Amino acid sequence: MKKTIDLLKRNNELKVIDDALDIYLEIPHLAYAEVKKEDGGKALLFTNVVDKKTGVKFEEPVFMNVFGSYKRCELLFGRTIESVADEITNLLHMKPPAGFMDKISMASQLFSLKNIFPKRLKGEGACQEVKYLNDDIDLSKLPVLTTWEQDGGPFITMGQVYTQSLDGELVNLGMYRLQVYDNNHLGMHWQIHKDSSHFFDQYQKAGKKMPVSVAIGGDPLYTWCATAPLPYGVNELLMYGLITKTPAKLVKSLTTPLYIPEDVDYVIEGWVDTTQLKIEGPFGDHTGYYTLEESYPVMEVSAITTKKDKVFLATVVGKPPLEDKYMGWATGKIFFPLLKTTVPDLLDYHMPENSGFHNLILAKMQPLYKGHAKQFMHAFWGAGQMSFVKHAIFVDEKAPKLENYEAFATYVLNRFTPKSMFITEGILDALDHSSPETLVGGKLGIDATSALEVEAPQLLMDDELFVKVKKLIPNAMKLEQYMTRTKNPITVITVNKNKTVKEYFDALISLSTNIRIVVFVDDIKNDVTNPYMLVWRVTNNIDAERDIFISGLMVGIDGTNKKPIDGFTREWPDDVDCTQSVIESLKKRKLWDIEDKLYKKYQL
Repeated sequence: MKKTIDLLKRNNELKVIDDALDIYLEIPHLAYAEVKKEDGGKALLFTNVVDKKTGVKFEEPVFMNVFGSYKRCELLFGRTIESVADEITNLLHMKPPAGFMDKISMASQLFSLKNIFPKRLKGEGACQEVKYLNDDIDLSKLPVLTTWEQDGGPFITMGQVYTQSLDGELVNLGMYRLQVYDNNHLGMHWQIHKDSSHFFDQYQKAGKKMPVSVAIGGDPLYTWCATAPLPYGVNELLMYGLITKTPAKLVKSLTTPLYIPEDVDYVIEGWVDTTQLKIEGPFGDHTGYYTLEESYPVMEVSAITTKKDKVFLATVVGKPPLEDKYMGWATGKIFFPLLKTTVPDLLDYHMPENSGFHNLILAKMQPLYKGHAKQFMHAFWGAGQMSFVKHAIFVDEKAPKLENYEAFATYVLNRFTPKSMFITEGILDALDHSSPETLVGGKLGIDATSALEVEAPQLLMDDELFVKVKKLIPNAMKLEQYMTRTKNPITVITVNKNKTVKEYFDALISLSTNIRIVVFVDDIKNDVTNPYMLVWRVTNNIDAERDIFISGLMVGIDGTNKKPIDGFTREWPDDVDCTQSVIESLKKRKLWDIEDKLYKKYQL
């Protein structure tokens, strides 16, 4: 952490804040605003950290937004992200040497791989300089942040969670939020699809407690590795060795059999009683919504160890863009070669951050035969963490760059008809709130790899169209048309909903010569002129099986919050919003410096 702070300081990527700031809302609110700035703002080092509720002043600083820019990501990786992807590609395509020079080249490559594997050290590490055992264990001594007003409590948000299989043969490094319940208990939010959850099942069947060690800090790459989508059973720290060309040096935890990097700043060790679950949450998550209360395993802490000179690493999640935008960018680039082993004709893919990553993927492919794009859809929805993707749009090799949203959308809309859509059901991320039941819901694929014949509608001006819409839907409040130069313009309508959106859609069928794609959102909390946040809202709020309607060439999308009137029986969560009194307090102290236009654009 200290080396990272010095590195970012030398490269003008660090802002130091010496004002006294609270772990409750104040510190996370500032970090939340900072990452919204151009190029992700700066990494933030809070040196005067307090808990105003208890009057405690912490000796260690809190470090945030470390990965929050493309530049900082590459500084932390120590090389270009593309070079890591190229290295993985070369390894995957390594062939038997044809001659002497090929043998020399291969020997060089293989020799460099010797440093991939983590190295176990004897004795203790720097992470164990200070020890807290038995009655000295107290999680309140750590500056754990409470990010949002409705959060169930303080959460560790950058924890490296180390676990192993029952037989000890497989190890896993994951990153899961960890709720602090009291001085010696943590909530383990590992979702049902995660490796740690699979290990938990093994211990539960055997009737044994499960060891867990949670590390915080050290080389930031440990934290990134915890998010790496590697296959089941593959040690994520192998990526650390591949990237840095030095093995991760590990030491054994004091009270569990697990090994952790010797230079992390904190280690929280403990055991999970597999017979007990406890309510965890709510928590304002990276979807921009609160995830609701649910039962999860609990770890009883058996030891806390730290460095003497420690730094507490944390992140903040909520509405995009956030630090995970940049971490996700690196992950997408690096693991593209592995994804191509499943779908060799994939040319590129991109997951826009304002769709929450899993909610939308844009993919470019080389279509070779009829139905090839649908085959890709099935492959994506069955490939590891890609299986959580809700909506996928596929284009051919002639399409514009996927990151050029205006050109990409134009290309797709000029080739689209309702026949382009493929709607099915599959597994969903546990954080998804919009489907009728948890973990399973509708998925939408769009095949835009070939152009379909379609005539453009007879366009009306916004004001003229709104008058016609208002007559048919009295509860319509605002209207905005997008992509009007394409064959499938998009009409966004806000409503004060008093009936189902399907009924509103049916009322507009008489305007099918003027409308092609119509999107409905609630009038409250939505700005019809803000496409960035409309994409966020709609991709979060729809279940493709329930919320997409078709009449001839006209397609309707229900992006509203769901209620009992829609037959929705689950609890619908609130948006993640900043606490206004905290913002006003930060403004008075001249600490809140985000521009009003960004505050409004990202709906803080």
